[in-house]
Amino acid sequence: MTRPSIDRRTAIGAGLAGLAASAGLAPLLAQAQAQPIRIGSTLALTGPLSATAQVHKIVGEIFVEQVNARGGWLGRKLEWVLKDDQSKPDLARTLYEQLVTADKVDLLMGPYATGAILSAMGVAQRYNKVLVHHTFGIPSLAKYELAFPAWSLGSDPGNTVPNTLFDALAAGPKPPKTVAVVTSKFPSIQFMSAGAREVLKKRGLTEVLFLDWEFGNRDFGPIANRVKDAKPDFVWVGAIGLEGNLLLDAMKKIDYVPPQHFYLYPAPGPLVTLPEAKNALSVTIFEDQPPFTANPGAADFVKLYRERATAAKLPDPSVEVQAGASYTAWQVLEAGVLATKSLDDKAIGTWLKANRVQTVQGQLHFTGTGNYGDDLMRIKQVQGGKWTVVWPKSHTAGGASLQTN
Repeated sequence: MTRPSIDRRTAIGAGLAGLAASAGLAPLLAQAQAQPIRIGSTLALTGPLSATAQVHKIVGEIFVEQVNARGGWLGRKLEWVLKDDQSKPDLARTLYEQLVTADKVDLLMGPYATGAILSAMGVAQRYNKVLVHHTFGIPSLAKYELAFPAWSLGSDPGNTVPNTLFDALAAGPKPPKTVAVVTSKFPSIQFMSAGAREVLKKRGLTEVLFLDWEFGNRDFGPIANRVKDAKPDFVWVGAIGLEGNLLLDAMKKIDYVPPQHFYLYPAPGPLVTLPEAKNALSVTIFEDQPPFTANPGAADFVKLYRERATAAKLPDPSVEVQAGASYTAWQVLEAGVLATKSLDDKAIGTWLKANRVQTVQGQLHFTGTGNYGDDLMRIKQVQGGKWTVVWPKSHTAGGASLQTN
């Protein structure tokens, strides 16, 4: 009679199980055999947004390694299943569908940039999955109840963020009277720039130029010429990724230096190291300086990131707003898992809605429109080749203040 075959893995497993049972070690064996918790996400590892997405990749790797070094979540190590969405929202949608259905990940983490996040949000909603996202700039579009923002820009950023910026300018040495607004048509950038146009008018400032361009544009010569001809006191640049660098390069070629200039979501390293970016302004929720570094866990994160970013030869190895938002996203997801002691998306989402989460930014809550909480946006400036927070005064260090060209 032919006996049924038993493969080697089955035989070893049966033997270990018997040994564990006889020795009273079954719980230890169960933990040893536990599968890792698989967290799926995409990032724009290639394409126009790749310079910033590389920052998010390094941060995610650091966080997963930190968690695994202390034993994982719920006694299980983490495995990050990361795919390249190539800076394309449609591809991000397809890849998140694959992560849920084919890869069967346990949890999701959001991608980088509003377009891809909106695509991922649709997939998460279809499968009732929690989606913590890094950089979604239009809260009114975040209609899914299990989507949670890590970038604390408040529920009305089209109003509050420009007002914070113009407050900083009004308190500076040369408050502007005329403004040029040039902007990408990238969804969140266009939204914020539209808000800025309304705010500057309400403040009695004069808009002397408005121009917009298609996302992915690389010819900024005509835009630079129009800005120069308009002679504004201040230039609002609705830029994302390397667009700000390209515009500054075009300005350099025509010997134009804007008196004061602001860039909404630049690739942080490439911009801060550009000589033409002297005194450029931007927004932040976290920088590698006091008082931010006093928040729990921030100092260790800053140290680790600097080491990894230096090894990866990033232009600027300092932790700033993009890295801070990315690390916060992982902290938010971790808080939900550990508090509920489960991977149940509904339970995690319910807990996050009802509780505050301690992050490197500070304490976050998710009780406003689209689960947004407080507006924690600050204003920073390129000074001495690095980002320096200049507004509000409560978040500056070393007597820093706004400077003009």
